[in-house]
Amino acid sequence: MEEPMNELVNLLADNEEQMKMVSIVGFGGLGKTTLANVVYGKLKGNFDLCAFVSVSQKPNVPEIIHSLLSQLGSTSYHECELNVLLGQHREHLENNRCLIVIDDIWDVQAWGIIKCVFPENNVGSRVIVTTRIQDVAKACCLHGGDHIIEMKPLSNEDSRRLFLDRIFGSEEACPHQLRDISVEILKGCGGLPLAIISISSMLSGEYADKKERWEHVRDSLGLATNFATERMMQILNLSYTDLPPHLRTCFLYLGMYPEDYKIDRSNLERQWMAEGFISKEDGQDVEKVARGYFNELVTRSLIQPVDFDNKGSVITCTVHDMILDLILMKSAEENFFTIVDDPQAITRLNYKARRLSVRFDGSSTGLSKVPRNISLSQLRSVMFFGRSQNIPPLSEFMFLRVLFMNLSHCTINLAGLCKLHQLRYLCIACSSWYQLPTHIGVLQHLETLDVPNCDNISSDVVYLPSLMHLNIGPSLLDGIGNMKFLRHLSGFDIRVNTLDNIIGLGGLTNLRCLIVERSRPSDELEMIYINCLYSECGLFPDKDRDRRMDALNSSLINLYNLEDLHINMWGLLDGLMLLSSPPAPYGIVRLIVSPRCWFSKVPNWMGELHNLVEFQCQVAELLNDGVSILADLPALTVLDIQIQQATKEMIVIYGRGGFPALKFFKLLLCSTSYLTFQEGAMPKLHKLKLKFNASGVEQNEAPAGIEHLLAIEELSAGIGCADFQDFDKASIESAFRTALKMHPSNPRVEIDLLRKEVHSAI
Repeated sequence: MEEPMNELVNLLADNEEQMKMVSIVGFGGLGKTTLANVVYGKLKGNFDLCAFVSVSQKPNVPEIIHSLLSQLGSTSYHECELNVLLGQHREHLENNRCLIVIDDIWDVQAWGIIKCVFPENNVGSRVIVTTRIQDVAKACCLHGGDHIIEMKPLSNEDSRRLFLDRIFGSEEACPHQLRDISVEILKGCGGLPLAIISISSMLSGEYADKKERWEHVRDSLGLATNFATERMMQILNLSYTDLPPHLRTCFLYLGMYPEDYKIDRSNLERQWMAEGFISKEDGQDVEKVARGYFNELVTRSLIQPVDFDNKGSVITCTVHDMILDLILMKSAEENFFTIVDDPQAITRLNYKARRLSVRFDGSSTGLSKVPRNISLSQLRSVMFFGRSQNIPPLSEFMFLRVLFMNLSHCTINLAGLCKLHQLRYLCIACSSWYQLPTHIGVLQHLETLDVPNCDNISSDVVYLPSLMHLNIGPSLLDGIGNMKFLRHLSGFDIRVNTLDNIIGLGGLTNLRCLIVERSRPSDELEMIYINCLYSECGLFPDKDRDRRMDALNSSLINLYNLEDLHINMWGLLDGLMLLSSPPAPYGIVRLIVSPRCWFSKVPNWMGELHNLVEFQCQVAELLNDGVSILADLPALTVLDIQIQQATKEMIVIYGRGGFPALKFFKLLLCSTSYLTFQEGAMPKLHKLKLKFNASGVEQNEAPAGIEHLLAIEELSAGIGCADFQDFDKASIESAFRTALKMHPSNPRVEIDLLRKEVHSAI
């Protein structure tokens, strides 16, 4: 990646004011999207506006325009005609320097519309396009072939390094008896990165030193053709046949999502559980088994990670388009699922489908309804995407287990929902208008109810006997203490719910994850109304808030199985400072406090959270006693702290055994001149991320003692340079890098010079 990356960065990072468009071209699996992603990440800090959109083989151009508008911070109206949308785009972009990636475009016609978005305003905007087709690559360039980067297969040396590094960690660690076989295997891979990664995933772990396994893979590749696409599909098919049966089923289910769709891990795992794909043998926790299946597919490189949490766990993913081609081929062979996205192909869909993925495009000529020749009664899973008002009555899906809707700007009729007696999973992941039926309690098998935009939850939801995952909007939950099997509760609002409901929360002793909210009044008039209402009752808002926080305190103490606690409220949280003991002191693993709220200081009870692995919070000030409390937590691995006020005293990270497990430390503060690391501090810290304001070009902008962080591998800094000229910014960056040269291991450094002043999220 290094050579094409440097070529592309040099091409785009110059000071030329004219808009520049660059095409990356090559067949599937060569790493075009990876290259574009890497360069996008390196350069986006130098631009006013940035966007990354995927087009795919069947592009919905209006939706692509809407996605661009959203990422670029412009208002988008789906009801507008396309020419109006294009006008909105051009007006919004006129005076901004933009970096835009258009990924995986297949035809010149689609490009002819998309390119109308970009005004030639001579402010230094840059566009990167990836495609498999040479003619498209040429059409996407303003300046001819000079701005086309053709991806090439890896050299023999790079292929060997990628292959052996992934299996053994280094080339030198490869056993001698496997070296000749590795050469033969790599010959079959033809320098294709995706192929090399797929094969190395099959040979890593328990198979890394088993010669018989390597010989089997080599022999399976013996008939590889000279055509890159056919060779790739043969290798990917080998990866598929190598999967155990339970993983094949879970793998094929990924094809229910559209190409380039960002798949939420938790949603996917719960869909697997609802379908019955997850084994419950040996009394194992079904959620942990599902997570193991997901991680296995990631390890085998059949899922591409997109987003990670601070612990390094994948939280969203996509499927490479060539792997998706394999899934579609295998699904067709086994009649695993049916995709409905082409009105011209409707007449061919006359067989009984088990699972249905419907992709509406909302246009008059495209797909706007489900074809009537598809039998709906035997379906187990249905997913709807796009825009349409013509969803079939839900009562027709008699044996449905999974219902997933991601529809925009539609009215969703859920009248027949209560007739789906086998339903186990319901997720409406969209902003469309809908209303749940009043008697949802008849869905006795429902395990997941994910309706975050619904504020009219039926009162009998608390009697659903199988419900494990509940995500709601600001709704009353009278009788919440009845939900004894609930494991995940998101959206519980202590402003909307009564004191009895907040106290009842403490009866959910099976809870593993709780996201508790305190919604903010939507406007000043609502706040005035609330004040009047409280006055009539003889109460005051502050007094009522204190009562609710006290009730929440008493409930949290009883949740002894709680592992994840997310506090998503507004304002000062010192009402929670008074806990007599912390929530789930022996079980809580993650404590995440929203940037919209804060503690005045680190609570004393945090010192009892001996199993806490991750802590994210904003504090008014970080004093040395707060640092000591956090430093004594034996399992703390991830620490993300934002300091709201200007620091008055030095923050000292001592080297006397504090922070024994910490690997990731993110800190926002006014200036690093108030931060120092002593010798022996944070002995396992791998990644340090700082955000602060530059004090001046003559001062050292790095914290003191950073050379004492001996395990550090990566350091990134976001430096606020609001009032500095370009020359001064260069001096600030130079001063920071000079300070880091003192570090003995030369860690990787990324510096982002911000145009705005760094401040807390409040």
